[in-house]
Amino acid sequence: MFASKVVLLTGASSGIGSETALHFAQQEAILALVGRNKENLEKVAKQCEEVSPKNLKPLTIVGDLNSESDVERIVNTTIEQLKKIDVLVNNAGIMSAGTIETTSLEQYDKIMTTNVRAPYYLTMLAVPHLLKTKGNIVNVSSVAGVRSFPNILAYCMSKSAVDQFTRCVALELGPKGVRVNAVNPGVIITEIHLRGGMGEQEYAAYIEKCKLTHALGRPGTTEEVASSILFLAGDGASNITGVTLSVDGGRGVMCPR
Repeated sequence: MFASKVVLLTGASSGIGSETALHFAQQEAILALVGRNKENLEKVAKQCEEVSPKNLKPLTIVGDLNSESDVERIVNTTIEQLKKIDVLVNNAGIMSAGTIETTSLEQYDKIMTTNVRAPYYLTMLAVPHLLKTKGNIVNVSSVAGVRSFPNILAYCMSKSAVDQFTRCVALELGPKGVRVNAVNPGVIITEIHLRGGMGEQEYAAYIEKCKLTHALGRPGTTEEVASSILFLAGDGASNITGVTLSVDGGRGVMCPR
């Protein structure tokens, strides 16, 4: 399905990003993988090469999406090396806890810069190339963009912004043949919570609680999110744009009783 298609994927060195890279590689996509951790990124690239039917070697670009010059370099390098962009997956994101009483402007700025400003700028720069290929964009949002949760205030705000960004850009680019969609995962087994400051015991309890907070009674997997991203990026979703697709085990429709 993605043979000869160039896929630019951010946050590719771990979690949902690395799993999505592997899924695209299995479909013969030509990958441009972006991440901050060089060692992890190269490890993922090697795995992608091994699962690719034609052993295609991904282009790896080490960069920080919070740096405007790095974002510019990411797009320029992709075009110089791979000549085009067919799919942009804005996956990179961060999370940290904080209420209106315990948060800080520093936390707000860091989360909004990484989760909103970075994909905003990357998309701006990628769109001229996506228009040429009639390509599409998939943003990775969260159930926190759809529903409200305490103690992750800035994160919830950032993901609701990603959802609105998805819908607005879909309206702007739809007449030009470019689709824009998002996936909204619930709790997925990755390292984002631990990186966001959650302790091991706290995280274990959080995962256990998923039996109650998700209709399907469990957290999701990176494979489940990756397959949804590939669906939205593929020809099977050719009449879908402006959608925020919940991949959350029913968490978004749960209500306390």
